[in-house]
Amino acid sequence: MSTSVAAPRKWRKPPLIKNPVMRWSLLLGALLYLVLALGTMEVNWSRVYEGLDRGGRFILAFSQPDFVSRWSDISAGMLESIIMTITSTAAGIIISIPIGLGAAKNIAPLPVYIICRGIIAISRALHEIIVAILMVAIFGFGPLAGFITLSFATIGFLAKLLAEDIEDTDRSQAEAIKATGGSWLQWINYGIQPQVMPRLIGLSMYRLDINFRESAILGLVGAGGIGATLNTAFDRYEFDTAAAIIIIIIAIVMCLEYLSGIIRRRVQ
Repeated sequence: MSTSVAAPRKWRKPPLIKNPVMRWSLLLGALLYLVLALGTMEVNWSRVYEGLDRGGRFILAFSQPDFVSRWSDISAGMLESIIMTITSTAAGIIISIPIGLGAAKNIAPLPVYIICRGIIAISRALHEIIVAILMVAIFGFGPLAGFITLSFATIGFLAKLLAEDIEDTDRSQAEAIKATGGSWLQWINYGIQPQVMPRLIGLSMYRLDINFRESAILGLVGAGGIGATLNTAFDRYEFDTAAAIIIIIIAIVMCLEYLSGIIRRRVQ
């Protein structure tokens, strides 16, 4: 007498949408939308063909970057970007902390909460380029416009995440401070601050990284920084100088990333 043992069935992950008709309809609809969207794009293929040669020369320039010919302009623009990045990040952090406290629903009264959330929403609604163009129109060309733009962007980024971290804190630790008769300032300093400080330092370092990269972009619209030198190099087809600038930017961003990791590990 022989008994046959059925082979175990292989487990398969269930589909996100169980109804096969709905699943395939959405897939076909997405493909149709993609085809129609690509069809509306007007591509000048002759312009693309002409640009391939310039693109190739730009890529080859990375093998022989020119750090010497315009080093005075590169160093001046890079120093301006670094100063603008550090000062705007510091100013943005100082302003973001009270706004973040006011935007946390669990510690701020409703009127303060609404005002601070409105400030965050306005800051996040406007892209840095739009703010930079407006600041250049008001204050003129130079790093002041870039400093105000990056500080404004830092407020929306840091205050929102800080407020969310405060709302996610452990209430028992804060309530213990309040139960001992501590003041509001002591409640914040001993009940809230220790829980959010590592996260705040990590976000601040991340924003420093972002602000440096953004400073290179803001220079394209006249808001100071290395972006103006980079834009001039592209306009003159000095791809070797542009490659040198991009390599320096990449090196500084990598150093900031390494420094950020060290600081986060020490804080945590």
